[in-house]
Amino acid sequence: MHDQNHRRAGLGQWTATSLVVGSMIGSGVFLLPATLAPYGAASLLGWGVTLVGALLLALVYSWLARAAQQQGGAYAFARAAFGEHTGFLVAWSYWICMWCGNAALSVAFAGSLGVLWPECTATPTRGALTALVGLWLCTGVSLAGIQQAGRLQLLTTLLKVVPLVVFCGFGLGYVQASSYVPFNVSGLPLLSVTSTVSAITLWAFLGLEAATIPAQCIRDPERTVPRATVIGMLIAGIATMLACTVVIGLLPADELQRSVTPMADAAQRCWGPAAALGIGVVATISCFGALNGWVLLQAQVPMAAARDGVFPRFFARANGRGAPWLGLLLSSTLATMLVIANFSDSLVQLFRFSTLLSTAAALLPYAVSTAAWLYGSRQQGLGKQCIAVGALLYSLWALIGTGGESLAWGAGLLLAGLPLHLWQRRGQGDARRRPRGE
Repeated sequence: MHDQNHRRAGLGQWTATSLVVGSMIGSGVFLLPATLAPYGAASLLGWGVTLVGALLLALVYSWLARAAQQQGGAYAFARAAFGEHTGFLVAWSYWICMWCGNAALSVAFAGSLGVLWPECTATPTRGALTALVGLWLCTGVSLAGIQQAGRLQLLTTLLKVVPLVVFCGFGLGYVQASSYVPFNVSGLPLLSVTSTVSAITLWAFLGLEAATIPAQCIRDPERTVPRATVIGMLIAGIATMLACTVVIGLLPADELQRSVTPMADAAQRCWGPAAALGIGVVATISCFGALNGWVLLQAQVPMAAARDGVFPRFFARANGRGAPWLGLLLSSTLATMLVIANFSDSLVQLFRFSTLLSTAAALLPYAVSTAAWLYGSRQQGLGKQCIAVGALLYSLWALIGTGGESLAWGAGLLLAGLPLHLWQRRGQGDARRRPRGE
């Protein structure tokens, strides 16, 4: 009865969709144009691949969510299909993805706030401190409970999506066709450009699976979660791709590559300082909203794994408002350490490193989730199986595209979890076999 009441009081369709949109639209839409500037209009090839791949993944996640309404998203799907060993690797990898991503989002929040208040990022130390203030503010909101975090997510999503659509609409009228010539300014093979851009832009699509993670906290999850996943991914994905492409068409290539606030610079070039200030406000809200969503999720996967005995039991400890407080604090502490360890780098360098590492860590759960659906889809139609195969191939291809450094770091962090898994199996074998929630 308690679970039924909790579900009725849980997140609804709008909030679940905002969790997807808000988690996807964060820093990427405001910073990616400068990162993609060396590739020019050829970046559209990578965008196209990412959009199609993300749509395939969103469809697979919507099918998985409809078939298995379990908390934990990719972890729950992997464990159900392949057992606890695979479940642990997916949960561990996804957890790494989330706290590394939160380090990147907190840095992006600091950078966007620095446009409005330059003193807060005047030195690397100030920039790092500003990033950590944003991170721990969001941690405090999540500690207050999922309802409070959900309301904040819905509000910040509306405050960033509406201005973003307005920017795209007006910006299209100022686009210079010459900005897209030559098509491939890098001179690299188009396949290489497409692969690299696909890996970079995937950062803007991480979060498409966000609604599947707190499934037990969502009302009518068998209907709400699949809809939120597909609708939210399409809204966020198309808006982000269009906005980045418009910015590339508004600024000269050399100016765009040097810019640390490309969308704000494009707005100032077209409409003056007030427009740039407005974009700075939207960017700050956007980054804070995405950070809020990911901080909310960062302890949900470990909590689900802990309830199954796959992670240490302390990850399942919840406060009076149902928030997994110990998992939240530990995750935010690890994100803090990543920011501090690299605070001497520029915000752009730290952002790029954190995003690529987070993306690499997310692609393993994506690939395994898709394989899990294929494993149990013997009775499904050929069309759905082809979509799932396409999603699996895309995940593997994008994983390779993240580059050797990111793969090496990701593999190292993944291997670092194996001793914990072995200890968990040896010392808590009985707890690992207990039913969920016992």
